Amino acid sequence: MPELFGSDAYAPKEIATKVETVGVAKAHMTTLPLVMLGLLAGAFIGLGGMFFVIVKSDASLSFAASQLLGGFVFCLGLILVIIAGAELFTGNNLLAMAWADRQITTHEVLRNWLWVCAANFVGTTGLALLVYLSGHTHLNGGAIGATVLKIALAKQNLVWHEAFLRGMLCNVLVCLAVWMAMAGRSVMDKVIVIIFPITAFVAAGFEHSIANMYFMQLALIIQYFEPATAGSALSIAGLFGNLVPVILGNLVGGSVFVGLVYHLIYRVAATASPSPTPLIEKR
Repeated sequence: MPELFGSDAYAPKEIATKVETVGVAKAHMTTLPLVMLGLLAGAFIGLGGMFFVIVKSDASLSFAASQLLGGFVFCLGLILVIIAGAELFTGNNLLAMAWADRQITTHEVLRNWLWVCAANFVGTTGLALLVYLSGHTHLNGGAIGATVLKIALAKQNLVWHEAFLRGMLCNVLVCLAVWMAMAGRSVMDKVIVIIFPITAFVAAGFEHSIANMYFMQLALIIQYFEPATAGSALSIAGLFGNLVPVILGNLVGGSVFVGLVYHLIYRVAATASPSPTPLIEKR
């Protein structure tokens, strides 16, 4: 019989254990499936970005409405990653918990992050090329393509500290979404808890490194094939000028402000707490 005020979800302390167990499995995954799942995650996040641009290209929407609705549809990306299964660099920043508990080594963490980030990059590149070749960017009278270029240029023009801080704030919300999805026991549990933090980070204009890979590479492809309409403001240097601080910000946000904070709360603090003294029955 369930507790009167209980919940069917895993408790935060149980989530901490699950995150560490999953982190160990991810760190020990062989290279081929790790890369293949990383390719899928890049494509999945790119699909969320594609959905987002459709909303943003509608000039009839107010700023708040387009940001909120755009964030809502972008959730498709992380839902696919969590439910269908894929390896996403930003979510994998939670490996810091298993590392802090000395269940995996620094080399294993860095190996996972490097392979997954590189595979995510390739996955977004492939999707961006397919989206362009499909003619998708010409929809809405070319507004889709124009919106992609506008988004990419704004990201390229971000100053370093803004890109870093927006990346940090973004991955706090992304990793909280992943953390809460671990609490769910059903598909709908996981989907619902993903929606609010992901919608919030997108609506707030924070920076997700893998989404940026898709937006900026699609913009570079448009600029390459359509120089007359796209101009020449975007560059490969601008792409990496955005990705470097955003990736670093994502790492700090996910690893430190979510992973290590929860490690301190549920692993270190719990271990350090003295065991309760058993009551001695008086006779």
